[in-house]
Amino acid sequence: MQLASLRRVVYAIIDPLTDWLVARRVHPNLLTTLGFVVTIAAALAFDQNMVHSAGFLVLLGGFFDIVDGRVARLSDLGSKFGAFYDSTLDRISEIVVYMGILSLYNDYRVELGDVGMIYLVMAAMAGSLMVSYTRARAEIMGLDCRVGLMPRAERVVLIGLASLIFGEAWNGIVLKVVIGILAVLTNITALQRIVWVYREVGGVPLGSPSGTVKEEESP
Repeated sequence: MQLASLRRVVYAIIDPLTDWLVARRVHPNLLTTLGFVVTIAAALAFDQNMVHSAGFLVLLGGFFDIVDGRVARLSDLGSKFGAFYDSTLDRISEIVVYMGILSLYNDYRVELGDVGMIYLVMAAMAGSLMVSYTRARAEIMGLDCRVGLMPRAERVVLIGLASLIFGEAWNGIVLKVVIGILAVLTNITALQRIVWVYREVGGVPLGSPSGTVKEEESP
């Protein structure tokens, strides 16, 4: 299930803060940078086995990601570089968070059975990056490729809530299940986007305008 309805609720809640930031000319790039710093802190918290704190910081980083986009859209401070900067730091943030989670299953304290989690974390990270990459490539062709089961917001919410609420309870089973789900669904989402783009522009020559469909030849 998509989080579109939840986003509308969140937007309604944060609108007073967004309006305050816009009125005071707070630059969206500053908010992007602050969100990135928070995400780095989340990764460090995972590395120190402070899973509850890491979950809170992941969600806080996601909050900054929402706010910087809203401020950029509602003010005249948004720019092409800002969009590039935000997207780039989002990708780095995801890598850093997954590296932090990886450290949970890569030290002398874990059981042998947890070693398999390393591969699931890597699969989830690879799938997450491919979800973002496929959308970025589609946008180059003028396509707004937002389809799929597991876009970024859903990934942030799942990791953040699982870590914040459950931490390492029951041997960390909740976070392990979430990582397993992400390992599967992110890669499925990437495949969904490949199929969607193929249906939109499959067979269209490179020199054709974006989004056009090649006409069938007459018999």
